[in-house]
Amino acid sequence: MRGRLGRECVYVPSCRFGLYAALRHWCPPGGRVLMSPVNDDVIFFVVLAAGLRPVQAPLDPADGSIDIDAVPAEVWGSLTAVLTTNLYGNPDPAPRLRARCDALGIPLFEDAAHAIGSEVGGRPVGAWGDASVFSLSKHVGAKAGGILAVADPGLRDTLEKTCDDLLLPRRMTAEVAYAVRPYAEAAVRGLRLRRTARATMRLLGLMEREGIRMPLRARELARAAASAPGLDAHDPWVRVDMHDYRLRAGRFRLRRVRRGLDRLDDVLAGCRAGTELLLSTRWARPAVLRGPAGRSAAEADAEAGTGTGIGTGTGTGTGMGTGGGTGGGTGGVAQPLFRVPLLVADRDAAVRALARRGIVVGYLYDPPLDDYAGAAFTDPSPSPEGARWFARHALPVDPLRARAVVAALEESAARPAEAPEGLVPSGG
Repeated sequence: MRGRLGRECVYVPSCRFGLYAALRHWCPPGGRVLMSPVNDDVIFFVVLAAGLRPVQAPLDPADGSIDIDAVPAEVWGSLTAVLTTNLYGNPDPAPRLRARCDALGIPLFEDAAHAIGSEVGGRPVGAWGDASVFSLSKHVGAKAGGILAVADPGLRDTLEKTCDDLLLPRRMTAEVAYAVRPYAEAAVRGLRLRRTARATMRLLGLMEREGIRMPLRARELARAAASAPGLDAHDPWVRVDMHDYRLRAGRFRLRRVRRGLDRLDDVLAGCRAGTELLLSTRWARPAVLRGPAGRSAAEADAEAGTGTGIGTGTGTGTGMGTGGGTGGGTGGVAQPLFRVPLLVADRDAAVRALARRGIVVGYLYDPPLDDYAGAAFTDPSPSPEGARWFARHALPVDPLRARAVVAALEESAARPAEAPEGLVPSGG
């Protein structure tokens, strides 16, 4: 990862753990962090655990990236830091965010959990922030591990020590469970026992999500927030979907991580091919999201060489790419690579259509975090409509299953989403 990013890196047991360590290092308790409302709720709880106030940003409805121009001046002046999401591997406008943070004298953090292999402004995602965090559970497929990368190489040892102080001892039972998990999951899939497995977990009280968002449990969360910063009180929220998120890694985990990294370039090449196919379909982009000049704010950023852009791909139609001459709009590499958010009129019906073909849709983030958590725990977005529309209609599909996805959507006659006429990015 140091070779990919050109930055010093620290191995951490999870992306969420690395983000917590970075927030604690740079941000004093009580600070305010601008973030995307279309994001995993675990990340929201990590910000709270660090003793910070999440501030929800307006989003570009075309791709779910932060709409910089729609953030009010008084909000910019109140911030302690900015946290990108790079949702599904589609970059936030990091060059412009970097310039804005430099002008304000505040740190920029990049959550690159979805974005290994993505680029923006001629650099890899993760090479713009003061710190960036990556998940090795996604493209690497290790189901464990993460990377904390830092811009200042002199901080590496300090952050490694910070992480070391926060880690919990490795447990043999956790290592054994980790070792057998892939085989157990394969058996469940092969025997078509997913429903039985879910019912058993529910019966045992192990189901932490019945819906897209985990239960907020507002009273308990308020008590935990009163003791922030600290992971222990927030553990019931931060650990969801990954109870080993702060355990020291054993040798078996590290071997699996290394094997996954060895295969990473091949995986990314397959993802690019699938992304190009998916972005050539009619579900890739509602035309109404173009502004008066016939282009979105993201496209304008791409032409200016900053931020993300959506343009004509090479050979098959519409492609989503980065600014600075590296994106799909200018003949470069297609992205996002982790999931491609197709925009469909009836998202839930499309999910069911894919399920009938054995394609499971995850990484849905609906409702947005400000609607989910309320003003007691976050500052709502000043312009929430774009996030709400995107969260309701985004269908994040695996580019490695692109052909099967397209066949299922065609068979079910899924309709592309139609945005209200007034819903355009502020820069459009």
